[in-house]
Amino acid sequence: MSLVDFSVFVDSSLITPSFEERVKNNLPFLARVAEGEEKYQDSLGWHTVSEWAGEEWLERYISLADKVRRHDGCLVVVGIGGSNQAARAVYEALEEKCDREIIWAGNTISPHSVDKVLKTLDGKKNIFVNVIAKNFQTLEPGISFRVMRDYLRKIYGAGYKDHIIVTFTEDTYSWRLAEENGYITLPFPQNIGGRFSSLSPISLFPLAVAGLDIRAMARGGEMMEKALKENFSPSNPALRYVTARNLLCEMGKSVELLCYFEPRFFRFAKWWKQLFGESEGKDGKGLLPMDVCYSEDLHSLGQFVQDGKAVVFETFLSIGKKDYSYCLHDDDVADGFSYLDGKDFWDINKAAEKATLAAHSRRFPCHKMEIDSLDEETFGSLFYFFQFSCYISCLINGVNPFDQEGVESYKKDMFRLLGKWK
Repeated sequence: MSLVDFSVFVDSSLITPSFEERVKNNLPFLARVAEGEEKYQDSLGWHTVSEWAGEEWLERYISLADKVRRHDGCLVVVGIGGSNQAARAVYEALEEKCDREIIWAGNTISPHSVDKVLKTLDGKKNIFVNVIAKNFQTLEPGISFRVMRDYLRKIYGAGYKDHIIVTFTEDTYSWRLAEENGYITLPFPQNIGGRFSSLSPISLFPLAVAGLDIRAMARGGEMMEKALKENFSPSNPALRYVTARNLLCEMGKSVELLCYFEPRFFRFAKWWKQLFGESEGKDGKGLLPMDVCYSEDLHSLGQFVQDGKAVVFETFLSIGKKDYSYCLHDDDVADGFSYLDGKDFWDINKAAEKATLAAHSRRFPCHKMEIDSLDEETFGSLFYFFQFSCYISCLINGVNPFDQEGVESYKKDMFRLLGKWK
């Protein structure tokens, strides 16, 4: 499997001597990220994949997952943001490979969503709950955990605690609460923030329960780590990606659209938006990360992208090798589509992708990242690629990649309205 091919810039006008010079000038940032800066050591647990996805940890996640899987039940994951985005992206993209169901909760305050989760659970024989929170003061998982505790007590009585796995930060109030109540515990890495937790117990344990190959995910991440950390040349794909996007920002582009013609990327795009939005959006800086699912969104946002205010550029995610196929057959209805007789949906989709790239690149720079196939190993590579790239980009912009003070602002008003503070 190719890791990530970032060599294709559809708009070749971006590749100029000045761009190549900019890439060379950014090489010191690449070196700092590859080494891992001392001042960020408490946030770099993801930086070396084996720290939380080495064989000893993988065996622990798989062993615990097997205890859940033996009951042939379902797993409810209670978490929000970085505590569910990566796992959900992989699960929903590869759901056909999963042999256990995961139900997602704790990512909304909507009573309709709570009701929907509980109705989904009705009649299921074996239910386990994985509550994930680095800071258990977060409202959504906190109140959802209350709902799930109440639900499990009604089914299992005092034995409900055997159906709860908590992924909390060790040596905190919430960890002690879990131990006092006899819940099964997994550590939320103290040196990883949620949005960088794709290759840690936060994602790997629930995916192991689902039956996916988390060793392949770790392997993909390690392959990408090696490729990025050992290439100190201007050809480093992460360096070229962030140099291009920051140059485009200086040229007046304020929105990066992550584009894909494969709907299986939908949840991955939500993870990507959180990663860059929460990491870069500080001090009045950063691109607004958005996504579009083509060809559907060509019939909604396509007009703006093609003819609206020139504030966007596009990064395309593309799958290179055909993994699904359906050919159109001739019939006796004169529907005007006979020119497609015998053509494969895969080829039609690729034609639409090629045409869109060509049309959009006549207006603004587009570039494409291509992967061979969409599987666990590829996801591991993509997660690490974008996390590493985000770190470089934040250094170039002079912002802390790992804090998120802006997220806390609304919470102060919300907690005051709810009576937590007077």
